[in-house]
Parts: sequence; C-alpha cells; structure tokens
Amino acid sequence: MSVNSISATTAAAYAQQTSGTKTTKETKDNSSAKTSQDTAVVYEKSASASSTSGSKKSNAAIVAQLKADAEARTAQLQSLVEKMMTKQGQTLGTADDMWSFLAKGNLKADPETIAQAKKDVAADGYWGAEQTSERILSFAKALSGDDPDKAEELLNAFKKGYKEATKTWGGELPSLCSDTYDLVEKKFNDWMNSGEA
Repeated sequence: MSVNSISATTAAAYAQQTSGTKTTKETKDNSSAKTSQDTAVVYEKSASASSTSGSKKSNAAIVAQLKADAEARTAQLQSLVEKMMTKQGQTLGTADDMWSFLAKGNLKADPETIAQAKKDVAADGYWGAEQTSERILSFAKALSGDDPDKAEELLNAFKKGYKEATKTWGGELPSLCSDTYDLVEKKFNDWMNSGEA
C-alpha cells in the first residue's frame, strides 16, 4: 500500500468522524436549513407558463386556419380564371404565363364572372384591400407569437414578396394591390408602435 492511499483513507475516515460529532444544535440548524433549501428548489408550474403553451397552440390554429382559408379562396379564384380561359380556347403551360396573360388584359369575361370578381375585390370583399391586409397582419402576428419586436422583419418579408409578385406580373400591379400594400404597411407600423408604448 502506498503512502498516498493511506493518507487518502485516513483523511476520509477523519472527515466521517468529525462530521458525525456535530452537536445537537448544529444538527437541528442544518436540518432546518436543508428544509428551507429543499423547498426553494421545488418547481411549480405557473399560470403564465400554461398560458404561453396555450397561446402557441392557438397561434398554430390561427396559422392553419388562415392557410386553409387562403388555399380555398385561391383555388376558387384559379377556377374562375380557368373557366374564362377555357371558354375562350386559351391554354397556358405555367402559372407565370397565366399572370402575364392576365396582366395584358386580353381576356374577356362573361357577366356572371365579372359580377363575382367585382364582389370579391370590393372594399368589403374577401380580396379587397382591407380584408387582405388584415389577413396578412393576423398571419404575421400568429407566426411571431404577437411579438411587435418581430414586426419589422415580417414587414420586410412582405415587401420582398410584393416585389416578387410585381416581377411575376411583368409590370406595375393593379391599384388594388398598391392599396393593400399601403394598408399592410400602416397596420404593421401601428403594431410596431404598440410595442414601444
């Protein structure tokens, strides 16, 4: 046996002996300290923690609802355009061709289709500037967890998408689009300023 192992064993035995010879008062003091320390580390789920997870779930539900609604309405719009093109014997290879074709205005529509389109893009219509800007803002709030600090980043993403849409369209977008753009920008700025208040 080496000298180091004897020293280590002796030190361990001494430590056990000295810790076992504490007075009753020290033992009581330590046990009360342990009790207060044990209580301090107990984790209890707060109400705010459960509301945060609930808000994440509700945000996911909002995002899913907005996506489903947008997909249904887009399919409806696409069906409307396809019916008009089919009636005129027009066929297109890609979606990009469709947008540039529509931008040229060479498509004639029947009165029923024109009436439906006017209803959809009216001030209170689904594709009108007010409702569309509100959906864009609701989607951004749901994605960010209603955090105004993320509003600028999401607004920049919207602007980038608008530029891409303009490019795909092949020229300046209709005034309805620029009206929607202005409302989105205003609503995002109001949202950002609400976070500073």
